[in-house]
Amino acid sequence: MTSFFERVYEIVKEIPRGSVASYGQIAFMTGAPHCARHVGWAMRRAPEEVPCHRVIMADGSFARGVDGERFRSLLSAEGVTFLPDGRVDMRKNRWRGR
Repeated sequence: MTSFFERVYEIVKEIPRGSVASYGQIAFMTGAPHCARHVGWAMRRAPEEVPCHRVIMADGSFARGVDGERFRSLLSAEGVTFLPDGRVDMRKNRWRGR
């Protein structure tokens, strides 16, 4: 059986460049819709090949404890657009996924 973290990593690896997903969205895709915080823990422990910078909060902001400037730089280089207040424009950049 695949662990929750492994399922999260499989899904996050599918997010294409220039797109983002929320922690809750990833939790829903794992079949555990109330486990957004667990997705956050998975992202904190993610192997390097997992593009964890593409998983952000539902309002387009970065979670506390992550390197927001680094994530913003990586997302910007991928073509992700931001709102005037610095949050990711979720309307334009949300991954529709699976």
